[in-house]
Amino acid sequence: MPVILAIESSCDDTSASVCVDGKVLSNVIANQSIHEAYGGVVPELASRVHQQNIVPAVQQALAKAKVSKNAVDAVAFTRGPGLLGSLLVGVSFAKAFALARNIPLIEVNHMQAHVLAHFIGDNKPSFPFLCLTVSGGHTQIVLVKDYFDMEVVGQTLDDAAGEAMDKTSKILGLPYPGGPLIDKNARLGNPAAYKFPEPQIPGLDFSFSGLKTSILYFIRDNVAQNPDFIAENINDICASVEHRIVTILLNKLKKAAEHYGVKDIALAGGVSANTGLRLGTKAMCDKYGWNCFIPEMQYCTDNAGMIAIAGYHKYLKGEFAPQSVAPLARMPM
Repeated sequence: MPVILAIESSCDDTSASVCVDGKVLSNVIANQSIHEAYGGVVPELASRVHQQNIVPAVQQALAKAKVSKNAVDAVAFTRGPGLLGSLLVGVSFAKAFALARNIPLIEVNHMQAHVLAHFIGDNKPSFPFLCLTVSGGHTQIVLVKDYFDMEVVGQTLDDAAGEAMDKTSKILGLPYPGGPLIDKNARLGNPAAYKFPEPQIPGLDFSFSGLKTSILYFIRDNVAQNPDFIAENINDICASVEHRIVTILLNKLKKAAEHYGVKDIALAGGVSANTGLRLGTKAMCDKYGWNCFIPEMQYCTDNAGMIAIAGYHKYLKGEFAPQSVAPLARMPM
């Protein structure tokens, strides 16, 4: 009955979780509001706030799980990918905790952990399955053959889907973080109000840079004619942009499912919290008789719960990291 303490600090959220025998008992996330004034994550500020948040987050995670620090059997942590300074805080804490207690370290790939978030609850996909992993920094279609046997079969060639939403929110003058605001406004708008192009990229890869540029020109040209264009049409703009991003994602996912003959379809990553994408994926799966898997909201964004479940399965395999382990800003799946 292994007890795993997990640490996640890849970007701007400090998170700690406790997993006992494969069950996540706590998932504490400390958000950083300091970046709102800058319209995006400032890496140096993020790492400093991680230093402030990590001890209280761990203390709360242990308390909520009703687990003593002396009962922890191993420490799992995000090694990468992510912001190097942010990762360094989490890795250093994990190494110190493990050294003090003389227990194993377990390094976890952040992107693999997003996929493995589907194994936290009772409703789990069967191998092999396809996972569309979408966030501010990544857009991938992953063929998941086993817990740590994953093949990226499609990915973005430039911008990620989340980045396209964030940049759109900036163009519209929305405050950071813009993704949730686009989601909120889109629920009140007409997704067919404006037509944005779908990139013609062969295979299963994505591209969002051209879409981002077309949105910029569309807003610029309409504002030149009517300075109040954005304010008067904000809901329709958001709905139309979200609709195009979702259709780009789902068209590729459908193509991958048909190519590999896989019927279990999963979503992961921060953008999987988007209402339009969740509803669209469920509708597509219902239409074609596929099984749809989407994690709870708390396990969609960066969180230590997914690190904990990944760490648990690595613990069972005896895959431990040395004290010399260092964070990696880039880390392949």
